[in-house]
Amino acid sequence: MGQHRSAVLALALATLMGCSPAKQEAKAARPPQQVGVMTVKAQPIDLTTELPGRTSAFLEAQIRPQIDGVIQKRLFTEGGTVQAGQPLYQIDPAPFEAALASAKASLARAQASAHSKELTFKRYQNLVKTHYVSQQDLDDAEAAYKLALADIKVAEAAVKTSEINLGYTQVKSPITGHIGKSFVTAGALVTKNQDQALALVQQLDPIYVDLTQSSAELLALKAKLAKGDLQRAPQAKVTLTLEDGSTYDQTGTLEFSEVNVDEGTGSVTLRALFPNPDGKLLPGMFVRAQAVTGTDDKAILVPQKGVSRNAKGEASVLVVDAANKVEARPVVTEEAVGNQWRVTSGLKAGDKVILDGLQKVRPGAPVTTVEASDH
Repeated sequence: MGQHRSAVLALALATLMGCSPAKQEAKAARPPQQVGVMTVKAQPIDLTTELPGRTSAFLEAQIRPQIDGVIQKRLFTEGGTVQAGQPLYQIDPAPFEAALASAKASLARAQASAHSKELTFKRYQNLVKTHYVSQQDLDDAEAAYKLALADIKVAEAAVKTSEINLGYTQVKSPITGHIGKSFVTAGALVTKNQDQALALVQQLDPIYVDLTQSSAELLALKAKLAKGDLQRAPQAKVTLTLEDGSTYDQTGTLEFSEVNVDEGTGSVTLRALFPNPDGKLLPGMFVRAQAVTGTDDKAILVPQKGVSRNAKGEASVLVVDAANKVEARPVVTEEAVGNQWRVTSGLKAGDKVILDGLQKVRPGAPVTTVEASDH
């Protein structure tokens, strides 16, 4: 029995030893794994940042009276559009018409007095030569005449003031725009120094969008522009996403950046100007803006599915080297551009980044390449 068992074990061992070389040959003959790659290209792209903001009127006029009086009637439709120079309220003109009539009468009296004094002065000029009047009388007549001329100027100014005040009885809009509700009604007493506006007119086409950005982000952007990593966009374009998630159909431009940082929020304000021909944007609306902040002339973009990160958050990609072997390459990524990362370090034009078959290969393994299915 012992001899039989030894023979069986010997036969099994011989069988295993006989098969091992064949298996090793089969393993060695296995072809390299096929992977899908993309060839890195440098390309110019516009870099955008998303910022929150609120809309505000391009021009805003608070309508206030410039004289004291009683409102007779309102001359506009609340919520409508008014034109620059259009009358909005009528203040009772009767007191101002009377004041104008009085000023005109005072002017006529001053003109008549000046005419009389002019005749006296001219007559004395002839009589002084024959010694019928003294030189003192002539000097007094000249002074009286000049004083009368000055009285005319004062009376003319009073007439002009009365005409202006009478014109102010029609309260007009200084700008073209949308007018809201009236804060006064007919019969209300108004004064030229009152705090309460009669109404508010806002020009909404174009319209401003005030955006906020953290001062840290702004400093980082300026540093990149200063080093030449980014080029300043010649005409910074801005698009809007509205509160309902829809995209506004007009494109705006950045106008300016505030120099001061808000101490409470640590942010700066960027102002964008948008066309608003249909009045879709109203003051106070919350929006999200996508603003072009710079241009990278030689940007390298890699689909996000081709970038992996370790526990520390460090990014890397797998590339195929000149010997068709897999190489792990650490990279530095910046912002996302669509479904891609902008890579600023670790890759150059011509590198082949593996996108398909990442799970089937390891660094150092030989591979064959085909164009990636989607990138």
